[in-house]
Amino acid sequence: MKQAPMFSLPSQQDGSVWSLEKASSKITMITFWTSWCPDSQKDLLAKQKLFESLHSNEMEMVMIHVSGRDPDVNLSQFLGENHFTFPVLLDEGTKVYDRYHCMGVPTTVLVNTNKDIAFVYHDKSTIMDIMNGVASLLNE
Repeated sequence: MKQAPMFSLPSQQDGSVWSLEKASSKITMITFWTSWCPDSQKDLLAKQKLFESLHSNEMEMVMIHVSGRDPDVNLSQFLGENHFTFPVLLDEGTKVYDRYHCMGVPTTVLVNTNKDIAFVYHDKSTIMDIMNGVASLLNE
């Protein structure tokens, strides 16, 4: 497995900085998204439900808004109108998105407890595909 590129990004919610390097030793789900993409919107709805039912001792979720591909959105308004409460990090343009070699949105990356990239899911993946990957990591 390939080591996940380390990054630190500010939180949309409170401006604090979240760092993969300093993240817990849990499984980490990273999702890159934009507000204008229909596939992202569908994925965000599923991820919100997952976030609400998440047992925080098992997995950490961060949603990275790819601001370089979605510069004109009022992000606070978008998140509020859709009742999204998951943690949102702000990419610096497409810096982290590019470091993860994303080809589109949404892209979900599952990082194992050793900070290796275990699975990458693209725009046509379902929440069940992603959850199967999570389950396999939880059973390691």
